[in-house]
Amino acid sequence: MSTREKLNRIYELLEAAFGPQHWWPGESAFEMMVGAVLTQNTSWKNVEKAIANLKARGLLSSEKLRAIAPAELAALIRPAGYYNVKADRVKSFVALVAERFGGDLEAMLGRPAAPLRVDLLGVRGIGPETADSMILYAAGRCTFVVDAYTRRVCRRHGLIGQKADYDAVKGLYESHVPPRVDLYNEYHALLVAVGKHFCRPTARCDDCPLACFPHDASAGL
Repeated sequence: MSTREKLNRIYELLEAAFGPQHWWPGESAFEMMVGAVLTQNTSWKNVEKAIANLKARGLLSSEKLRAIAPAELAALIRPAGYYNVKADRVKSFVALVAERFGGDLEAMLGRPAAPLRVDLLGVRGIGPETADSMILYAAGRCTFVVDAYTRRVCRRHGLIGQKADYDAVKGLYESHVPPRVDLYNEYHALLVAVGKHFCRPTARCDDCPLACFPHDASAGL
């Protein structure tokens, strides 16, 4: 089985096991982008609490988040953890929207994926995973998002080496999976699902939908 065939079969098995994931949560592109910053090193449930606090104060806009005092913002996003650091990152993100695009988020998201990615990676605290999440889910541009779940699944199933970095895993998918926004969206979400339920640090291989493939449960830790 070729790599392309294997990745296609993995997608089919995950889709059959988990169904549509309807990811990313969020009522607007801006909410999604703020959520992508807040979800670093925490669960989405905690992010939802922080987002709810911002909504309750009517602060989900670049202008209002730029105007609020950093300490006040940190207090509101406290449920997401690392709240002082993340307040600084949110501030840096909204500064980009204001200073580079005059507060026009649509103009920012209308840029091609490559230069948009450069813009986002230039923001303090936004790394490749967060930038790609914003590009795929908020801008609707074709880029594959790689997270810890993806790397673990790929390592355990021999798709990448133990030392493969973010760009190597991203290149694997973008070289073998057709470049469609809806497909990249769903594939990433399904990898998160199998990572949460089965391909955990202590693997639960017996009932995993990918158990039919050769794998090493101790890899990827």
